[in-house]
Amino acid sequence: MTVLNEVQQHYGNLKLYINGEWVESKSTQIYESVNPATGEVIATFPSATDDEVNLAIESAHAAMKTWGAVPVRDKVKYLFDLRQKFVEKADWLARVLVQDHGRTIGEARGTVSRCIENIESACSALLLLTKGEYVNDLARGLDQTLFWEPRGAFLIITPNNIPMHAWSSYVPYAIASGCPVIVSPSKDDPIAAQAIFEVTQEVAGFPPGLVNLVYGGRNINDKILSHPHVKGVGFIGSTGVGRQLFARAGELGKEASINGNGKNHVVLMDDVDMKAAVNGLLRGCFGMAGQRCLGVDNLLVMDGIYDELKQALVTAAAAMKMGYGLDDSTELGPLVSQTGRQKVLDFIDKGIQEGAKLILDGRNVQVKGCEGGFFVGPTIFENVDPDMFIARQESFGPIANLIRVSDLDEALDLINNKDDYGHSACLFTQSGKMARKFTKEADVGNVGINVPVPQPYAFFPLGSKNESAQGTAKTRIDSMRLFLDQKTVTARWV
Repeated sequence: MTVLNEVQQHYGNLKLYINGEWVESKSTQIYESVNPATGEVIATFPSATDDEVNLAIESAHAAMKTWGAVPVRDKVKYLFDLRQKFVEKADWLARVLVQDHGRTIGEARGTVSRCIENIESACSALLLLTKGEYVNDLARGLDQTLFWEPRGAFLIITPNNIPMHAWSSYVPYAIASGCPVIVSPSKDDPIAAQAIFEVTQEVAGFPPGLVNLVYGGRNINDKILSHPHVKGVGFIGSTGVGRQLFARAGELGKEASINGNGKNHVVLMDDVDMKAAVNGLLRGCFGMAGQRCLGVDNLLVMDGIYDELKQALVTAAAAMKMGYGLDDSTELGPLVSQTGRQKVLDFIDKGIQEGAKLILDGRNVQVKGCEGGFFVGPTIFENVDPDMFIARQESFGPIANLIRVSDLDEALDLINNKDDYGHSACLFTQSGKMARKFTKEADVGNVGINVPVPQPYAFFPLGSKNESAQGTAKTRIDSMRLFLDQKTVTARWV
């Protein structure tokens, strides 16, 4: 067991980052940032004033011209410099993320790796996806050219569950496309945002105003999106908030990439490798304390293995070590906020009221040394009817619902007709025939075969469907479609 040092016990009053400088806000509206594992305040931060928001927007707008004049080869070099900075600061970023968000150090290191992959992917996208097309002599003496051009400044809103990963799912691609950004992070983990901007600031080739950071929440976001210089928004968060934002973007005539909730399923066939499946489910159901859009809520288990799977999962989940994520032996950290913890507790109460049977109760866990933390232990329900609230809504906590099914067709029927989100679904099996059927017939955007979390690499989009996503483009490499617009030139010379 190794317990890593905190980066800082207290980060002070956080600043805004505008036009290439750290700005001490003049706001009188101050929030507190809390370490989820201890409940202790570790920073304060301001809600940006109207003047500060306008300065961020104007700085981003001005940076369009400056960054647009930088040759493509130099832009790629600067992006690779950003990648190298992340590599050099990987351990530091991971420890900040543990302190600010609550995840384990292993999960935090994985997040930083995903950020690096997104920056690498953005470098490739800059070289390959910004190229135009040309047709010579389309008609007699007529040539036609297609150019890809940056749309303009964008608002990027990052959620409390993946503050760094969400940043990397948009911002490197915006930079690669030529679009400056104003980033508005969740108020639950602002220190993670500050850490990323401290790293980004070290890239000498980025002009002032290319990346800007403000705090404040929904009112600030609407002010930014409403400004004529801002051409659209990239958002990861809840479907409810995302729909409101999507409607607002439509009203304003802005581009939008909206990524919301999921109610994800794992199907376990009779021929599963039980040990591998249970180990995977610990990560899929309880990893990041259940606060991941690709996490698993519903386990659709074949009758023939139901009892064995139930016993193995309950035993393994009950043995998970809970604690502060800077202890590298910790397997399960806290929820990111007290509000989030209470929502999970309410969700468990709802399941009990609906008649589901609680076979592993994580509500009253005691974590030595972290008595003030926002912990909920692994929680497992059985006797869950597919029409129950807990079977259809995302828990966003370390909760698994066991649901008996008789065959793959019944499982697919539940996934396709009881899940409004269509985010992801996974199948554990040794049968290629079953895997092929599942891949073709599951009406979801992300499919996993013998993996509990079907996380696409950065150069693939996150394929959310139905109510999980709205807008022009999805995240990661697909966000290039959000930031780039088309221009055609038709020329006759003969």
